[in-house]
Amino acid sequence: MKEFFAKTFYYNTVGDWAISLAIIVGAVVAGKILYWIFGNIFKKLTAKTKTKIDDIIVDMIEEPVVLALTIAGLWYGLHRLHFPEGWYVWMGKVYHILIAVNITWLIARLVDAIIEEYVVPLTEKTESDLDDQILPVVRKSLKAAIWMLGIIVALNNAGYDVGALIAGLGIGGLALAMAAKDSVSNIFGGIMVFTDKPFKVGDRIKVNGFDGTITEVGLRTSRMRTLEGRLVTIPNSQFTGNMVENVTEEPTRKVVLNLGLIYDTTPEQMQQAMDILKQIGAANQNIEDEYLVSFNAFGDFSLGILFIYYIKKDSDILDTQTEMNLAILTQFNANGLEMAFPTQTIYTKKEG
Repeated sequence: MKEFFAKTFYYNTVGDWAISLAIIVGAVVAGKILYWIFGNIFKKLTAKTKTKIDDIIVDMIEEPVVLALTIAGLWYGLHRLHFPEGWYVWMGKVYHILIAVNITWLIARLVDAIIEEYVVPLTEKTESDLDDQILPVVRKSLKAAIWMLGIIVALNNAGYDVGALIAGLGIGGLALAMAAKDSVSNIFGGIMVFTDKPFKVGDRIKVNGFDGTITEVGLRTSRMRTLEGRLVTIPNSQFTGNMVENVTEEPTRKVVLNLGLIYDTTPEQMQQAMDILKQIGAANQNIEDEYLVSFNAFGDFSLGILFIYYIKKDSDILDTQTEMNLAILTQFNANGLEMAFPTQTIYTKKEG
Protein backbone atom coordinates (compact mmCIF):
# COMPACT_ATOMS: atom_id res chain seq x y z
CA MET A 1 0.00 0.00 0.00
CA LYS A 2 2.86 2.35 0.85
CA GLU A 3 4.41 1.65 -2.50
CA PHE A 4 1.14 2.55 -4.23
CA PHE A 5 0.84 5.94 -2.46
CA ALA A 6 4.53 6.58 -3.17
CA LYS A 7 4.09 6.27 -6.94
CA THR A 8 4.46 9.50 -8.90
CA PHE A 9 1.52 10.60 -10.99
CA TYR A 10 1.61 13.94 -12.87
CA TYR A 11 4.51 15.41 -10.88
CA ASN A 12 3.08 14.31 -7.47
CA THR A 13 2.72 11.09 -5.53
CA VAL A 14 -0.59 9.34 -5.25
CA GLY A 15 -0.54 10.13 -1.53
CA ASP A 16 -0.26 13.86 -2.23
CA TRP A 17 -3.10 13.65 -4.72
CA ALA A 18 -5.21 11.79 -2.13
CA ILE A 19 -4.52 14.43 0.55
CA SER A 20 -5.39 17.28 -1.84
CA LEU A 21 -8.58 15.49 -2.89
CA ALA A 22 -9.47 14.98 0.78
CA ILE A 23 -8.92 18.72 1.42
CA ILE A 24 -11.19 19.66 -1.51
CA VAL A 25 -13.90 17.18 -0.45
CA GLY A 26 -13.56 18.39 3.14
CA ALA A 27 -14.07 21.98 1.98
CA VAL A 28 -17.22 20.96 0.10
CA VAL A 29 -18.55 19.10 3.17
CA ALA A 30 -17.69 22.06 5.39
CA GLY A 31 -19.59 24.26 2.96
CA LYS A 32 -22.64 22.00 3.22
CA ILE A 33 -22.43 22.15 7.01
CA LEU A 34 -22.12 25.94 6.90
CA TYR A 35 -25.13 26.10 4.59
CA TRP A 36 -27.13 24.05 7.09
CA ILE A 37 -26.03 26.35 9.92
CA PHE A 38 -27.18 29.40 7.97
CA GLY A 39 -30.56 27.83 7.18
CA ASN A 40 -31.34 26.40 10.61
CA ILE A 41 -29.62 28.72 13.08
CA PHE A 42 -28.79 32.12 11.64
CA LYS A 43 -32.10 32.50 9.80
CA LYS A 44 -34.05 31.65 12.95
CA LEU A 45 -32.08 34.26 14.87
CA THR A 46 -32.61 36.99 12.30
CA ALA A 47 -36.31 36.11 12.02
CA LYS A 48 -36.75 37.27 15.63
CA THR A 49 -35.52 40.80 14.89
CA LYS A 50 -37.85 43.59 13.75
CA THR A 51 -35.80 44.65 10.74
CA LYS A 52 -35.74 42.75 7.47
CA ILE A 53 -32.27 43.76 6.35
CA ASP A 54 -30.51 41.09 8.45
CA ASP A 55 -32.81 38.40 7.02
CA ILE A 56 -31.93 39.55 3.51
CA ILE A 57 -28.19 39.59 4.22
CA VAL A 58 -28.18 36.10 5.75
CA ASP A 59 -30.33 34.69 2.96
CA MET A 60 -28.22 36.24 0.20
CA ILE A 61 -24.71 35.53 1.55
CA GLU A 62 -25.15 31.88 2.52
CA GLU A 63 -24.57 30.46 -0.96
CA PRO A 64 -21.68 32.81 -1.90
CA VAL A 65 -20.01 32.03 1.46
CA VAL A 66 -20.32 28.30 0.79
CA LEU A 67 -18.86 28.83 -2.69
CA ALA A 68 -16.01 30.90 -1.21
CA LEU A 69 -15.19 28.11 1.22
CA THR A 70 -15.18 25.61 -1.66
CA ILE A 71 -12.89 27.86 -3.71
CA ALA A 72 -10.52 28.21 -0.73
CA GLY A 73 -10.40 24.43 -0.31
CA LEU A 74 -9.79 23.97 -4.02
CA TRP A 75 -6.99 26.54 -3.96
CA TYR A 76 -5.26 25.10 -0.90
CA GLY A 77 -5.66 21.51 -2.09
CA LEU A 78 -4.11 22.21 -5.50
CA HIS A 79 -1.54 24.78 -4.39
CA ARG A 80 0.21 22.32 -2.09
CA LEU A 81 0.95 20.08 -5.06
CA HIS A 82 3.97 20.47 -7.31
CA PHE A 83 3.39 21.62 -10.87
CA PRO A 84 5.39 23.40 -13.57
CA GLU A 85 5.61 27.17 -13.14
CA GLY A 86 3.10 27.82 -15.91
CA TRP A 87 0.47 25.82 -14.04
CA TYR A 88 0.75 28.05 -10.96
CA VAL A 89 0.33 31.15 -13.10
CA TRP A 90 -2.75 29.69 -14.77
CA MET A 91 -4.25 28.54 -11.44
CA GLY A 92 -3.63 32.00 -9.97
CA LYS A 93 -5.58 33.63 -12.75
CA VAL A 94 -8.46 31.18 -12.37
CA TYR A 95 -8.44 31.73 -8.59
CA HIS A 96 -8.67 35.53 -8.94
CA ILE A 97 -11.47 35.22 -11.49
CA LEU A 98 -13.46 32.84 -9.26
CA ILE A 99 -13.11 35.11 -6.23
CA ALA A 100 -14.16 38.22 -8.18
CA VAL A 101 -17.13 36.39 -9.73
CA ASN A 102 -18.21 35.13 -6.31
CA ILE A 103 -18.06 38.62 -4.79
CA THR A 104 -19.95 40.02 -7.80
CA TRP A 105 -22.60 37.34 -7.38
CA LEU A 106 -22.98 38.29 -3.71
CA ILE A 107 -23.34 42.00 -4.46
CA ALA A 108 -25.82 41.40 -7.30
CA ARG A 109 -27.95 39.15 -5.08
CA LEU A 110 -27.95 41.67 -2.23
CA VAL A 111 -28.88 44.62 -4.44
CA ASP A 112 -31.67 42.71 -6.18
CA ALA A 113 -33.07 41.43 -2.88
CA ILE A 114 -33.08 44.93 -1.36
CA ILE A 115 -34.92 46.29 -4.42
CA GLU A 116 -37.45 43.46 -4.20
CA GLU A 117 -38.03 44.00 -0.48
CA TYR A 118 -38.08 47.80 -0.24
CA VAL A 119 -38.48 49.42 -3.69
CA VAL A 120 -41.06 47.15 -5.35
CA PRO A 121 -43.69 47.63 -2.56
CA LEU A 122 -43.30 51.40 -2.91
CA THR A 123 -43.96 51.32 -6.66
CA GLU A 124 -47.02 49.11 -6.13
CA LYS A 125 -48.55 51.75 -3.84
CA THR A 126 -48.26 54.58 -6.37
CA GLU A 127 -51.04 55.37 -8.83
CA SER A 128 -48.70 55.92 -11.77
CA ASP A 129 -47.76 53.01 -14.03
CA LEU A 130 -44.45 54.63 -14.97
CA ASP A 131 -42.47 53.22 -12.03
CA ASP A 132 -43.99 49.76 -12.55
CA GLN A 133 -42.80 49.76 -16.16
CA ILE A 134 -39.36 51.29 -15.55
CA LEU A 135 -38.40 49.35 -12.40
CA PRO A 136 -37.84 45.97 -14.17
CA VAL A 137 -35.62 47.71 -16.72
CA VAL A 138 -33.67 49.46 -13.97
CA ARG A 139 -33.23 46.19 -12.06
CA LYS A 140 -31.90 44.35 -15.10
CA SER A 141 -29.65 47.25 -16.07
CA LEU A 142 -28.25 47.51 -12.54
CA LYS A 143 -27.53 43.78 -12.39
CA ALA A 144 -25.90 43.91 -15.82
CA ALA A 145 -23.73 46.86 -14.74
CA ILE A 146 -22.65 45.03 -11.55
CA TRP A 147 -21.73 41.91 -13.50
CA MET A 148 -19.86 43.87 -16.16
CA LEU A 149 -17.86 45.70 -13.49
CA GLY A 150 -17.19 42.43 -11.66
CA ILE A 151 -15.95 40.70 -14.81
CA ILE A 152 -13.68 43.64 -15.65
CA VAL A 153 -12.21 43.58 -12.13
CA ALA A 154 -11.76 39.81 -12.35
CA LEU A 155 -9.92 40.00 -15.65
CA ASN A 156 -7.81 42.89 -14.40
CA ASN A 157 -6.80 40.93 -11.26
CA ALA A 158 -5.99 37.96 -13.48
CA GLY A 159 -3.51 40.10 -15.42
CA TYR A 160 -5.42 40.65 -18.65
CA ASP A 161 -5.39 43.94 -20.58
CA VAL A 162 -8.70 45.43 -19.49
CA GLY A 163 -8.06 48.70 -21.34
CA ALA A 164 -8.18 46.99 -24.72
CA LEU A 165 -11.32 45.12 -23.63
CA ILE A 166 -13.06 48.35 -22.56
CA ALA A 167 -12.11 49.99 -25.86
CA GLY A 168 -13.60 47.05 -27.71
CA LEU A 169 -16.74 47.25 -25.58
CA GLY A 170 -16.96 50.97 -26.37
CA ILE A 171 -16.90 50.35 -30.11
CA GLY A 172 -19.37 47.49 -29.72
CA GLY A 173 -21.58 49.65 -27.52
CA LEU A 174 -21.60 52.40 -30.15
CA ALA A 175 -22.61 49.90 -32.83
CA LEU A 176 -25.28 48.50 -30.53
CA ALA A 177 -26.59 51.97 -29.78
CA MET A 178 -26.87 52.73 -33.49
CA ALA A 179 -28.71 49.47 -34.08
CA ALA A 180 -31.03 50.03 -31.11
CA LYS A 181 -31.85 53.68 -31.75
CA ASP A 182 -35.44 52.82 -32.70
CA SER A 183 -35.89 50.87 -29.47
CA VAL A 184 -34.47 53.77 -27.46
CA SER A 185 -36.83 56.15 -29.26
CA ASN A 186 -39.76 53.91 -28.42
CA ILE A 187 -38.72 53.72 -24.76
CA PHE A 188 -38.51 57.50 -24.50
CA GLY A 189 -41.91 57.67 -26.18
CA GLY A 190 -43.28 55.32 -23.53
CA ILE A 191 -41.83 57.48 -20.77
CA MET A 192 -43.50 60.50 -22.37
CA VAL A 193 -46.85 58.70 -22.39
CA PHE A 194 -46.53 57.87 -18.69
CA THR A 195 -45.40 61.35 -17.64
CA ASP A 196 -47.43 63.66 -19.92
CA LYS A 197 -50.46 61.33 -19.95
CA PRO A 198 -51.90 62.29 -23.37
CA PHE A 199 -54.10 59.22 -22.94
CA LYS A 200 -54.57 56.23 -20.68
CA VAL A 201 -55.80 52.67 -20.98
CA GLY A 202 -59.45 52.69 -22.07
CA ASP A 203 -59.26 56.00 -23.95
CA ARG A 204 -60.26 56.24 -27.59
CA ILE A 205 -57.60 58.07 -29.59
CA LYS A 206 -56.68 58.85 -33.18
CA VAL A 207 -53.02 58.68 -34.20
CA ASN A 208 -51.26 58.20 -37.54
CA GLY A 209 -54.47 57.15 -39.32
CA PHE A 210 -55.60 54.69 -36.62
CA ASP A 211 -58.76 55.17 -34.57
CA GLY A 212 -59.51 52.94 -31.60
CA THR A 213 -59.34 52.24 -27.89
CA ILE A 214 -56.05 51.80 -26.04
CA THR A 215 -55.96 48.38 -24.35
CA GLU A 216 -52.37 48.34 -23.08
CA VAL A 217 -49.57 50.86 -22.57
CA GLY A 218 -46.07 49.38 -22.38
CA LEU A 219 -42.62 50.88 -22.08
CA ARG A 220 -41.75 50.21 -25.76
CA THR A 221 -45.10 49.66 -27.51
CA SER A 222 -48.81 50.22 -26.89
CA ARG A 223 -51.79 48.23 -28.14
CA MET A 224 -54.98 49.62 -29.65
CA ARG A 225 -58.26 47.89 -30.48
CA THR A 226 -59.54 49.67 -33.59
CA LEU A 227 -63.21 50.36 -34.32
CA GLU A 228 -63.12 47.39 -36.72
CA GLY A 229 -62.07 45.14 -33.82
CA ARG A 230 -58.47 44.66 -35.00
CA LEU A 231 -55.56 44.73 -32.55
CA VAL A 232 -52.82 47.17 -33.56
CA THR A 233 -49.38 47.34 -31.89
CA ILE A 234 -48.07 50.90 -32.09
CA PRO A 235 -44.43 51.85 -31.32
CA ASN A 236 -44.42 54.54 -28.64
CA SER A 237 -42.25 56.77 -30.82
CA GLN A 238 -45.39 57.39 -32.89
CA PHE A 239 -46.85 59.35 -29.97
CA THR A 240 -43.93 61.80 -29.96
CA GLY A 241 -43.64 62.21 -33.74
CA ASN A 242 -47.35 62.55 -34.56
CA MET A 243 -50.35 64.49 -33.33
CA VAL A 244 -52.52 62.44 -30.96
CA GLU A 245 -56.25 63.19 -30.76
CA ASN A 246 -57.88 61.96 -27.56
CA VAL A 247 -61.52 61.42 -28.50
CA THR A 248 -62.48 60.29 -24.99
CA GLU A 249 -61.44 63.62 -23.48
CA GLU A 250 -63.84 65.67 -25.61
CA PRO A 251 -66.29 67.49 -23.30
CA THR A 252 -69.18 67.10 -25.78
CA ARG A 253 -69.72 65.73 -29.28
CA LYS A 254 -70.53 68.47 -31.77
CA VAL A 255 -73.09 67.59 -34.44
CA VAL A 256 -73.65 69.84 -37.47
CA LEU A 257 -76.83 69.37 -39.53
CA ASN A 258 -77.42 71.18 -42.80
CA LEU A 259 -81.12 70.93 -43.61
CA GLY A 260 -82.72 72.17 -46.81
CA LEU A 261 -86.33 73.21 -47.40
CA ILE A 262 -87.86 73.69 -50.83
CA TYR A 263 -87.96 77.17 -52.37
CA ASP A 264 -91.75 77.22 -52.02
CA THR A 265 -91.29 77.56 -48.25
CA THR A 266 -92.75 80.81 -46.91
CA PRO A 267 -90.92 83.03 -44.39
CA GLU A 268 -93.47 82.00 -41.76
CA GLN A 269 -92.77 78.32 -42.42
CA MET A 270 -89.02 78.96 -42.26
CA GLN A 271 -89.44 80.59 -38.85
CA GLN A 272 -91.67 77.69 -37.77
CA ALA A 273 -88.98 75.20 -38.86
CA MET A 274 -86.32 76.98 -36.79
CA ASP A 275 -88.66 77.11 -33.75
CA ILE A 276 -89.30 73.37 -34.08
CA LEU A 277 -85.54 72.68 -34.10
CA LYS A 278 -85.11 74.75 -30.95
CA GLN A 279 -87.94 72.86 -29.24
CA ILE A 280 -86.45 69.49 -30.22
CA GLY A 281 -83.06 70.56 -28.81
CA ALA A 282 -84.62 71.76 -25.56
CA ALA A 283 -86.68 68.58 -25.13
CA ASN A 284 -83.80 66.10 -25.46
CA GLN A 285 -82.06 65.46 -22.11
CA ASN A 286 -78.87 64.30 -23.82
CA ILE A 287 -78.29 67.65 -25.50
CA GLU A 288 -76.46 70.62 -24.00
CA ASP A 289 -78.41 73.86 -23.66
CA GLU A 290 -76.09 75.55 -26.14
CA TYR A 291 -77.45 74.82 -29.62
CA LEU A 292 -77.54 77.02 -32.70
CA VAL A 293 -80.22 77.40 -35.37
CA SER A 294 -79.79 79.68 -38.38
CA PHE A 295 -81.34 80.33 -41.81
CA ASN A 296 -77.93 80.48 -43.44
CA ALA A 297 -78.09 79.84 -47.16
CA PHE A 298 -79.95 80.19 -50.44
CA GLY A 299 -78.74 77.04 -52.10
CA ASP A 300 -78.95 75.82 -55.65
CA PHE A 301 -82.13 73.90 -54.96
CA SER A 302 -82.98 74.55 -51.28
CA LEU A 303 -83.21 77.10 -48.48
CA GLY A 304 -80.53 76.11 -46.01
CA ILE A 305 -80.99 75.78 -42.25
CA LEU A 306 -77.91 75.23 -40.06
CA PHE A 307 -78.57 73.27 -36.84
CA ILE A 308 -75.65 72.75 -34.44
CA TYR A 309 -76.07 70.90 -31.17
CA TYR A 310 -73.77 69.23 -28.62
CA ILE A 311 -74.25 65.75 -27.19
CA LYS A 312 -73.32 65.40 -23.52
CA LYS A 313 -70.17 63.46 -22.68
CA ASP A 314 -71.82 60.47 -20.98
CA SER A 315 -74.63 60.09 -23.52
CA ASP A 316 -74.76 57.51 -26.29
CA ILE A 317 -73.81 59.40 -29.44
CA LEU A 318 -75.51 57.18 -32.02
CA ASP A 319 -78.74 56.80 -30.03
CA THR A 320 -78.94 60.55 -29.42
CA GLN A 321 -78.40 61.34 -33.10
CA THR A 322 -81.13 58.85 -34.01
CA GLU A 323 -83.54 60.46 -31.53
CA MET A 324 -82.83 63.93 -32.87
CA ASN A 325 -83.17 62.96 -36.53
CA LEU A 326 -86.41 61.05 -35.96
CA ALA A 327 -87.84 64.00 -34.03
CA ILE A 328 -86.92 66.41 -36.84
CA LEU A 329 -88.38 64.17 -39.52
CA THR A 330 -91.59 63.62 -37.53
CA GLN A 331 -92.15 67.30 -36.69
CA PHE A 332 -91.37 68.57 -40.18
CA ASN A 333 -93.75 66.06 -41.78
CA ALA A 334 -96.47 66.84 -39.26
CA ASN A 335 -96.24 70.59 -40.01
CA GLY A 336 -96.01 70.30 -43.77
CA LEU A 337 -92.39 71.42 -43.98
CA GLU A 338 -91.05 69.81 -47.12
CA MET A 339 -87.35 69.04 -47.36
CA ALA A 340 -85.71 69.66 -50.70
CA PHE A 341 -83.87 67.22 -52.89
CA PRO A 342 -81.62 68.03 -55.84
CA THR A 343 -83.80 69.45 -58.62
CA GLN A 344 -83.17 71.42 -61.76
CA THR A 345 -85.58 73.67 -63.66
CA ILE A 346 -84.90 74.17 -67.37
CA TYR A 347 -86.33 77.17 -69.21
CA THR A 348 -86.55 77.03 -73.00
CA LYS A 349 -87.05 80.01 -75.25
CA LYS A 350 -89.50 79.42 -77.99
CA GLU A 351 -88.81 81.38 -81.18
CA GLY A 352 -91.23 82.28 -83.91
